[in-house]
Amino acid sequence: MELRHLRYFVAVAEEKSFNKAAARLYISQPPLSRQIKQLEEEIGVTLIDRENRPLKLTEAGEFFYDHAMQILKKSDDLRAMTIRKGNFDNSLSIGFVSSILYGILPKVIAYFREVYPNIEIKLYELNSWQQTQGLVDGKIDVGFGRLLFEDASIRRLLLREESLVVAVPIGHPFAQEGRTSLRLTDLTNENLLLYPTAPRPSFIDYVLELFEARNLKANYFTEVRELHIALGLVAAGEGLTIVPKTLEHLRSQEVTYIPFEDRLITSPIVMSVRHFDKSELLKTLLDVTYQIYDAEGFDYKRENI
Repeated sequence: MELRHLRYFVAVAEEKSFNKAAARLYISQPPLSRQIKQLEEEIGVTLIDRENRPLKLTEAGEFFYDHAMQILKKSDDLRAMTIRKGNFDNSLSIGFVSSILYGILPKVIAYFREVYPNIEIKLYELNSWQQTQGLVDGKIDVGFGRLLFEDASIRRLLLREESLVVAVPIGHPFAQEGRTSLRLTDLTNENLLLYPTAPRPSFIDYVLELFEARNLKANYFTEVRELHIALGLVAAGEGLTIVPKTLEHLRSQEVTYIPFEDRLITSPIVMSVRHFDKSELLKTLLDVTYQIYDAEGFDYKRENI
């Protein structure tokens, strides 16, 4: 059984016609019919009920189709990732979420450029889900995000857990009272400005899950497009938002940042790479990241590529 047999079968299954499938595959109909027949003989079961018009898959055929689609996708993904790997020597494509760009990622990239001055660095703003697809498609080589997704082709390295803080307008009672910490229960009836609206799932969903995990509900929240819009609205007194601690320098004259009493309210910083990719560039990037963490005094658990 070869990949071409799977592609032939999938085409027939989807077109429900040997003639239409042959046209889609740019081959004549008789050889296609023979290939499908040979496939059925090799497996030892009938995959297509030829008595029906349009053609219909047997129960075994439905099962085979589902698994054939997975195998073909894996094959296509492997091809795309390998092509990208072949072009890896002279460039490094990095996906990132905006909150990490406002944090220490610029320092990491600047330091990396000192080590590899001849490597072209390409930056793409992608949410964590898009980074996964970008790694599989070969668009990026590494991603820095805040959400964890399971994908057999991708390895996630938890760099550290970053504390979250509440961004409060300077005229808000929380700021006026000099509150030194807040609880999630303090926010249930506040107007929360959550971001980004798209694509989903996003940091919005992560924040709402923090409430749900503690049997709480954010009763009033507004979804806004981007982080800096949320902070701008906070500065204007339109509500509160939740941000990673490394963003405390943004709009600091208009916004007060108050930590959570519960130190376990954090956001993961995740580095995503393709499984089995042990490039020296990636190893250096990870090492540079840890050196910055050491300089900043961050707590983390070291991992290796």
